[in-house]
Amino acid sequence: MSNIDNPFSGGHGSGSASTTLTFGPNDAPAPAGNVIKDTTTSAFPVDVIAESKKQPVLVDFWAPWCGPCKQLTPILEKAVQEAGGRVKLVKMNIDDHPAIAGQLGIQSIPAVIAFSDGKPVDGFMGALPESKVKEFIDKIASPDGGRDEAIKDALAAATQMIEAADFEQAAQIYSAVLGEVPDHVAALAGLANCLIELGDIQAAQATLESVPPAKREDSGVRAAQAKITLALQVAELGDPSVLEARLQANPADHQARFDLAMILNAKDQRDEAVDHLLAIMKADRNWNDDGARKQLLQLFDAWGAGDPASMSARRKLSSLLFS
Repeated sequence: MSNIDNPFSGGHGSGSASTTLTFGPNDAPAPAGNVIKDTTTSAFPVDVIAESKKQPVLVDFWAPWCGPCKQLTPILEKAVQEAGGRVKLVKMNIDDHPAIAGQLGIQSIPAVIAFSDGKPVDGFMGALPESKVKEFIDKIASPDGGRDEAIKDALAAATQMIEAADFEQAAQIYSAVLGEVPDHVAALAGLANCLIELGDIQAAQATLESVPPAKREDSGVRAAQAKITLALQVAELGDPSVLEARLQANPADHQARFDLAMILNAKDQRDEAVDHLLAIMKADRNWNDDGARKQLLQLFDAWGAGDPASMSARRKLSSLLFS
């Protein structure tokens, strides 16, 4: 059981992208000796909803006549005690207090529902063995587990925004992640790439400066840095029509061809950019200290190894070098 709706909230979201991330409470967990209690319908909002904003709360729905409940309860209690205050256990007898179980749609017991930040977030039914109960608690009560899951979801949402060319929204999501984990490499690289697409090269450079030195060889960081380098180069190249006119007048004008390749890449005409660089290599491999090949390798970094243009260009390069 997972992604359980919260019957105590006023409504549900629309499903649209959001830049507000919920990473879980920051309050200190309860002392380990005070982590198990019984609750009632009237006490549930305090014992579970409010308390889960301090640390995760497991709610054990049980009944005196339930055999599997009697098997699960001591396992649950032991596991919660051993969790050292990272999670609380609240037990609710559904014979005496059926309303909450009914609102949650619980139709069989034992049922354990985990609450975090005032909302039900996960659960299971049946009498699990001790090892599985501990796995469940570790997943729910891990100090960074909830945050890590939220970050993973946020990065996936940012990727969707990028695929839709909504770089502004993606940048906001990456910024939200960095508000929680300032040195998150994937978020730093993602934000830098978005800023490049939005034309703010200076901000992109500043973002990459926050990448820890040990992580600057990360593929996403290298791609963003390569894009910045290319963008700075293109900004100085001028009018492409002038370069085309120079090539028509002199096909051996390698500098004009090189500059035109950079502009074509900036316009996302990658195959055409590659063809110009390969033409320089074919005509004069030593031009500008093998500059055409070096620039091609920089393009591969900027595009990413798995990009179709990178793979196609590598095949062409290999054919030229080894034929």
